[in-house]
Amino acid sequence: MVLWSQTILELRSHLATYRRQPEYKIGLVPTMGALHQGHLSLIKRAIAENDAVVVSIFVNPLQFSPTEDLINYPRQLEQDLELCRQLGVDLVFAPEPGEMNSSGNTKALNNMTAVIPPQSMTEVLCGKYRPNHFTGVATIITKLLNLIQPDRAYFGQKDAQQLAIIHRLVRDLNIPVAIVACPIVRETSGLALSSRNQYLAPAQKQEAAKIYRSLRQAELAFRQGELKTEILVNLVKQELSQAEGVKIQYVELVDPISLKPIKEIEQTGLLAIAAHVGSTRLIDNIVLQKHQPIIAIDGPAGAGKSTVTRRLAHKLDLLYLDTGAMYRAVTWLAMESGVAIDNERVIADLVENIDLKLTSPNGAELPTVVHVNGQEVTNAIRTPEVTANVSAIAAQSAVREKLVKMQQQWGEQGGLIAEGRDIGTNVFPNAELKVYLTASAAERARRRWQDLQNQGREDINIQQLEQDIQQRDERDSNRAIAPLKKADDAIELITDNLTVDEVINKIVEFYQQL
Repeated sequence: MVLWSQTILELRSHLATYRRQPEYKIGLVPTMGALHQGHLSLIKRAIAENDAVVVSIFVNPLQFSPTEDLINYPRQLEQDLELCRQLGVDLVFAPEPGEMNSSGNTKALNNMTAVIPPQSMTEVLCGKYRPNHFTGVATIITKLLNLIQPDRAYFGQKDAQQLAIIHRLVRDLNIPVAIVACPIVRETSGLALSSRNQYLAPAQKQEAAKIYRSLRQAELAFRQGELKTEILVNLVKQELSQAEGVKIQYVELVDPISLKPIKEIEQTGLLAIAAHVGSTRLIDNIVLQKHQPIIAIDGPAGAGKSTVTRRLAHKLDLLYLDTGAMYRAVTWLAMESGVAIDNERVIADLVENIDLKLTSPNGAELPTVVHVNGQEVTNAIRTPEVTANVSAIAAQSAVREKLVKMQQQWGEQGGLIAEGRDIGTNVFPNAELKVYLTASAAERARRRWQDLQNQGREDINIQQLEQDIQQRDERDSNRAIAPLKKADDAIELITDNLTVDEVINKIVEFYQQL
């Protein structure tokens, strides 16, 4: 049963229980309720990455102007609480406006200390049309971060301006929290999920879907080499000129961090739009980034991820980010340094200062070339001794946090492919292509049995192999760290009855459609 608190006193009492454990990580998902699949994707990710998750539900009066829909904004607390319970949320904080020290309208800003973000960020895009909106957002988000003191807070990329402002606010005020941006979740039509979508009639939803279609037209032109703001913005407007039910409020291309307008994309641009469909105001955006895409491949053991990923990297000329080799490298360094495998403090120091380099090999069948502190260890990290200890090293939180950070730094350059259990859900949640590669337990057992037969092992029971695989799937799916799961926006590819070449060709097709 999910804990539910409506007062700050109750909230602090519940949080005190979690904080008795120093290593406990707390995640926060701030919402205004009326939870939909977009919110649920944030909550699922928070649950995967933290020991406890708090969801706040607060329809913030400070971010509504007198002409906006505060009174009619959808409220469904009982339904929201049930969704949180089903997902496994630990605590829901659902205060009344008075508890948050506001009187229920924007005049309350005069009665409490407000957090005022830079005007350069609040008076552009939506800020032109919603005075005081982002001051109201920043004030309440700051209050929530101060009350809950989470390790991580999760926000959707759909509210890109809000996200940029919160990043700035956390940096400027030195608030010790990691802001985690999560991809936009869309309906099959492409319409970005929003609590306000429930205001739309079916015919209006069809019209609203054209908003994303217009952004995709600009993205296609960008992929073909168009960088000028004026042309990209006009492509969106031209596409929507045929949509009679969509009334554009603005279309702008800005820097995604500073929100300053740009004339031409140098590295990254945020193409943002606000429009009305009937009386409902909708926002959407797309990030245009000049780098090769990232391919994230997840799936259960025995699905062929490693073989497929290596050969794909070679075929597409991408870096194979061999995460397994990274953990092996740390294991080798610990053993070479004479450190006990269970000495987490010393190993944390080792991994913090490690100089680790991965280089693509000359052939698809060759292992990733690995250098540790200037020494090539490609073969040394693959000995039976290292293999026997790598699981114990990989289970250490300091090792995992450091290596995930290194992987994400590589990912900033793009042009790589990685495989694992949580590559698309945790390491690269914004990867341009996510594939969940899987096969039935029976098929994976058959493949393993065939491999062992080829090695001369004839004493293997295929039924036992299948049972072992099912048990491993269960363990991997329920791991506290990096559980096996399919990202909400991943393409599931079932490889039963497919050859490796057929699987690779299918993923190449997905890649070419980006």
